[in-house]
Amino acid sequence: MAELDKVLYDLVSPMVSDKEHLTVEFGDSHDKREVLLRVKATNEDIARLIGRKGSMASALRQVMSVASHTDNKRVNIKFEEIEEENA
Repeated sequence: MAELDKVLYDLVSPMVSDKEHLTVEFGDSHDKREVLLRVKATNEDIARLIGRKGSMASALRQVMSVASHTDNKRVNIKFEEIEEENA
């Protein structure tokens, strides 16, 4: 299986300004054919990763669907903001 979390991290890390607080990790999915990836970053970086009208998030999901195609998996990406006290 491709290391999808590392692929996504490599895609999003050049786009964020605070790389220290950027994490990409697997989440729990109820579907065996689905892979859930959680991107956690600061509020400003999450806004940048989602983009206007979700255009950047959509592009990231498309690229990741190609990366997961060989495993016959569907990728779901969730963007989560890190609370200010942790950032």
